[in-house]
Amino acid sequence: MAAQTRNKGSGLRFSPWNLLLIIPFWILLTPLYNRHDPTLFGMPFFYWFQFVGIAIGVTCTTLVYLGTRTKPATAPRREATDVDDLDEGSAR
Repeated sequence: MAAQTRNKGSGLRFSPWNLLLIIPFWILLTPLYNRHDPTLFGMPFFYWFQFVGIAIGVTCTTLVYLGTRTKPATAPRREATDVDDLDEGSAR
């Protein structure tokens, strides 16, 4: 019964790596920024919106770097102590 009451989570987990997906989705929204007005310093919206995208991309990349630089790139290896530990079908 205790195994049934244990919270397994919602399945949705936030990872800093997900921030890197913002820019590809940002650029795919071309109909959103395919216009001339409003202008900023004489530059059409189409262009300065892309410059804002560059700034957001740099910010996201920096946040991912700062959030993941202390974490190991791979999970630590667990050494098998016996051949049966390597066998997926072994019964315990």
